[in-house]
Amino acid sequence: MKKTLAIAATAAALFAAAVAANTQRDAIIAGYATQAGVSSFSADAGRTLFLSQNTGGKPATPSCSTCHTNNPANVGHTRVGKVIQPMAVSRTPDRFTDAAKVEKWFRRNCNSVLGRECTPTEKGNYITFMMSQ
Repeated sequence: MKKTLAIAATAAALFAAAVAANTQRDAIIAGYATQAGVSSFSADAGRTLFLSQNTGGKPATPSCSTCHTNNPANVGHTRVGKVIQPMAVSRTPDRFTDAAKVEKWFRRNCNSVLGRECTPTEKGNYITFMMSQ
């Protein structure tokens, strides 16, 4: 009985954390939708952005997949070998739940890959794609 209650309590805590993460992520997505003047985003467009090869940014990082691999469910690595947890929300459930971190990494990585800031539409599409993975 105690073991069953412990399992149930753990499951409830994990569920509560997942709901909180979803709420935070939903708020970030809603903010990008408001900024972009749209009601929804495209996972396909997010996938295209993730896999696209670009020439506007740094030559060493022509694509998001340069560091994050072609499969967002895989562990990636920075150019110096530091581990990057999977971008896929299914593998890293708290991904895209801290607005300040999301903006920090979009700012850095969009400039590195694209040579410019990402638009709110690109950010929303990207997160939508990662939520589908």
